[in-house]
Amino acid sequence: MIWAPEPPTGAGVDPAVLAQRAVDKMLLRAPEIGITPKPGGKGVVGMPVYLWTEQGPETYGPNTASASAGGLTVTATATVSKIVWTMGDGSTVTCTTAGTPYRAAFGKRPSPDCGHRYTVPSSTTASGKFHVTATSTWTIDWQVNGGGQSGQLTESRDSAVDITVAEVQVLN
Repeated sequence: MIWAPEPPTGAGVDPAVLAQRAVDKMLLRAPEIGITPKPGGKGVVGMPVYLWTEQGPETYGPNTASASAGGLTVTATATVSKIVWTMGDGSTVTCTTAGTPYRAAFGKRPSPDCGHRYTVPSSTTASGKFHVTATSTWTIDWQVNGGGQSGQLTESRDSAVDITVAEVQVLN
């Protein structure tokens, strides 16, 4: 045995526990849903639906925080690795980007990175609306400052909106 005047740095401190403490300091929110048609408006069967979230440290990342104890400091960085959209018609869409907000200049072009097309109207559901849920998966990488241990955690958050999609009737 060797006696030291000071205990070894970080002795008895679990870096994974410190990583969770760092994550607990972060505000990791659910996606701020952007969708066309907008809730309260009406979409049309067969038209492109654009899906996106606002990008910021709390809604998409990166979000960074640190926690210290026993001479050890762990820094964690959280970013959204994917958003799974449950479209309310039985379909899911997995996007690995924040999506592209719709602009009128896009016309009928589909979203370049995160979109959907409804093939049936929302009147086919009991509520008359499609309940759209966006679930973001936050991937959190952590490491002990000065090298050494590292790891990864995941957390998820979800939010939802209801949209109306109608069928267009063509008359001759």
